[in-house]
Amino acid sequence: MNSRRHNRWYSILLSLFLVFSLTGCNENLQTETNQSTDEAVVVSQEAEVTEEPKVEEDTDEPDQSEIESQDGQLQESSENNTEAQDSSVITTRENIPDYEGYAYIAINDNQPYFSDEDKQRTDAFEEYSELDTLGRCGVAYANICKELQPTEPRGKIGMVKPSGWHTVKYNGIIDGNYLYNRCHLIGFQLAGENANPKNLITGTRYLNVVGMLPFENAVDNYVEATGNHVLYRVTPVFTNTELVARGVLMEAYSVEDQGAGIKFCYYIYNIQPGIGIDYQTGDSWEDASVVAKENATFFVNESGTQYTEVQSQETKTSDDEKTTSTSEKESESKVWISATGSKYHSKNNCGRMDPSKATQVTEQDAIDMHLGKCSRCW
Repeated sequence: MNSRRHNRWYSILLSLFLVFSLTGCNENLQTETNQSTDEAVVVSQEAEVTEEPKVEEDTDEPDQSEIESQDGQLQESSENNTEAQDSSVITTRENIPDYEGYAYIAINDNQPYFSDEDKQRTDAFEEYSELDTLGRCGVAYANICKELQPTEPRGKIGMVKPSGWHTVKYNGIIDGNYLYNRCHLIGFQLAGENANPKNLITGTRYLNVVGMLPFENAVDNYVEATGNHVLYRVTPVFTNTELVARGVLMEAYSVEDQGAGIKFCYYIYNIQPGIGIDYQTGDSWEDASVVAKENATFFVNESGTQYTEVQSQETKTSDDEKTTSTSEKESESKVWISATGSKYHSKNNCGRMDPSKATQVTEQDAIDMHLGKCSRCW
């Protein structure tokens, strides 16, 4: 009996021991499991931190292969455009002498910068540069021919305000009194381009009438006489951010006769005798130190031959009576113009002019309309 009780108690104790042992193991296992899980989370977090991808800066810098490719393209573009951009050497004043009294001077030995390819062109075209951020005109380029000449009367252009524009008068100093004209880079008589802001700059009357007009008339007379094409390019030249051009480079080349009829490369100064100009703003003042000398003016006769003739230019005179007399004479002198013509005439039946459609105006009015004097009837 005692032996059985002893075995029973032994079994109970053994069972309790096993239960406590297993419970302790389970707690240890749970603790280790929890520790392992916590360590895994930390490692995972560390992995997220250490393995976070680097953010690359967007520098837009091409790799070496792209640079080499671009260099090749730029070199090719430069080579292809070299001749077309030759005239850019004169788009700054670095190569231009200061004004010394002459309305214009020859540039590049009077050889225009047109490419050999362009010198073969007989198609009618006209191209005008977009205005820059300061509202200034750029290069104007055309192949002047009868197809481009105006077919309707010239309209108003007063609504166009070129960069640096001021409406200012100097009575008794400037012929016509007004300092500034809206100067066409490519004259209306040549291409029929009127109120185009890309073709109008702020220019003095001296630049317009004494400087540019003789060349425009020469080209127009040549085309009218021969029916040929004339490459014609006018480049306004600005200094830095100035709003008024210091002058313009005028180039021309007659295509069919390889420049025998028309060929020139002249820089025209945007000055006015007797007046000082702030080219940054367009402001002006009287300045007797600005004087004008004589220039050779260009003409083309009926056969299309170019020639020059030296004539006195506009100057500031101290003889007020003479100035008044000249102004009155121009105001009273009557001339004839047609509805579509680019010249004014001394008679109403000159050339192909229809007398029944001719209109009589004062010579000063014709000049103010930027019409040229006809070389046939004067």
